[in-house]
Amino acid sequence: MSWQAAIVDSLGLIAGVVALAFVSLFVRRRLLSRSGATFECSLRTTTPTKGTPAATSRGWTLGLGRYNDDAFEWFRVFSFSPRPKHVFDRSMSVLGRRTPHGAEAFSLYAGHVVVDVQMGSGGRLELAMSEGALTGFLAWLEAAPPGQDRLLG
Repeated sequence: MSWQAAIVDSLGLIAGVVALAFVSLFVRRRLLSRSGATFECSLRTTTPTKGTPAATSRGWTLGLGRYNDDAFEWFRVFSFSPRPKHVFDRSMSVLGRRTPHGAEAFSLYAGHVVVDVQMGSGGRLELAMSEGALTGFLAWLEAAPPGQDRLLG
């Protein structure tokens, strides 16, 4: 085999692997959508910094949200894992909402609003979703069993 044929075979193999990766991502998203209503939902976590009371934010990660009984499951868009990256229970409160500003408007899906969420464990995160998905999210939070207090802002 000549070296040109080896290069062409290698390029064909690389193109096949890349195509397989794209097909796998597409099939994963379709399977996630079949097992429940999914919606586009980006996530940004905030982590406390050492020595300061202020929290620092990490960048936005594009993802999909899905409700599964009493859990809110969040999946990364660009992942091959069939399992959710984060699972949240209903012990969260919405502190406020805002429109994306600055550079984050280019990092998120068009038309999404940012929701500041306080977790029951004390952590905070931000979710970005469409207005319709936000309405569903708030309804899901309010539909918690009796006795669970909700503070909606």
